[in-house]
Amino acid sequence: MPNLVSHSTVINRAPSSSATTILFASLLGSVIEWYDFLLYGTATALVFNKLFFPSFDPMIGTIVAFGVYAAGFIARPVGAIVFGHFGDRFGRTTTLALTVVIMGGGTFLIGCLPTYGQIGVAAPILLVLLRVVQGIGFGGEWGGAVLLAIEHAPVHRRGLFGSIVQLGWPLGIVTSVSAFALLAPINSERFLSWGWRIPFWFSFILMGLALFIRLRVAETPAFKTAFSERRIARIPVLAIIRDQRHSFLLATGLKLSEIGLVVVVTVFAIGYVTAHLGLPKEVILNSVLMAAVVELFTIPMFGWLSDRLGRRTIFIAGCVFTIAFAFPLFALLDTRNPLTIAIAVVVAVNLGHASMFALESAWMSELFPTHLRYTGASMGFQFGGALAGGFVPFVAAILMRESGGKTWPISIMIIALAGVTLAAALAAPETYNKRID
Repeated sequence: MPNLVSHSTVINRAPSSSATTILFASLLGSVIEWYDFLLYGTATALVFNKLFFPSFDPMIGTIVAFGVYAAGFIARPVGAIVFGHFGDRFGRTTTLALTVVIMGGGTFLIGCLPTYGQIGVAAPILLVLLRVVQGIGFGGEWGGAVLLAIEHAPVHRRGLFGSIVQLGWPLGIVTSVSAFALLAPINSERFLSWGWRIPFWFSFILMGLALFIRLRVAETPAFKTAFSERRIARIPVLAIIRDQRHSFLLATGLKLSEIGLVVVVTVFAIGYVTAHLGLPKEVILNSVLMAAVVELFTIPMFGWLSDRLGRRTIFIAGCVFTIAFAFPLFALLDTRNPLTIAIAVVVAVNLGHASMFALESAWMSELFPTHLRYTGASMGFQFGGALAGGFVPFVAAILMRESGGKTWPISIMIIALAGVTLAAALAAPETYNKRID
């Protein structure tokens, strides 16, 4: 049994919020966190390798830029542990107000940074530090946003409610990619001078809106019950390590495949299509944008299906598809045909990513008891994201360079990650009809 502690903290005792308000508050924060985090990924291959790492040749500059991209993922588990601690001890809503400020503030400041040409090596150092700030905020944000929806949801609608929060990913893609797409008419000199900063500054407005909504949402019933019954762990992360190791490892394994695939398709592929294949950046940006728009429908569809067919069935199907599509993906990209590239990206994202990503919020949350749920679900999601999402673009760039421009090692990596996730899905308990308290 975990160590329990009483404290005088007053949790949110506002009247119960409507389901619409709760889902909107969860989704809005999720959109902002993904917008902030994905904005850097989009900018990595288009801007940062030129403005912050210009002393390297183009390929090395891209690899270094992806290394900084990975720094944000590595910081995410830290945020999961820190904010999971406060979320499990003091409540979901108060913690979420802080995480959205950290995410939005870090993104805004990236847009204010001077470049390498202006202050030298201090520029990439500051970029790394702010990327780490982003990662810490993101690490705490996801778990709270998910639990806000999951712990208010009816038993047989948790998959659907959780998938609504996951719409933050495609909406974050749409807003971040659209922000750069709208700047495409600007000539390259102006874009590299000041145009790239505008999407980062826009995050400040989104942050204010999310904070206003978040502070008006009631605490979840599950946490209120755990709090009133004094089921509060003194140090949640230690309780996870001691009592919930198996669930943590399963949650981490469940994350690897979908994040590994989607960062190849939406981050690495931007540089691959533009630099390696020599196509205009609009080709891949529009393809990613189309895939995200379609995901606005497929993510809730898979969440809804998981409430009827179970989490495991849908997850396994996603793993099998990812393994089968790992080699065709690059074959289709290599055609250099914009329509074919768009179809490849849309199919990969919606069948390989959405089928698993939609379910993670519910399935990972259901693996842990209430008093450890914020920490446990966050750690599984963020450790898995750090292992696959953070390093995959970096490793993919190195693999392609070492193989002389060939992509088969990247396809093997995608298959290996899917294999690990498949094993985790087979080992994880089916929880779609389980009550949580």
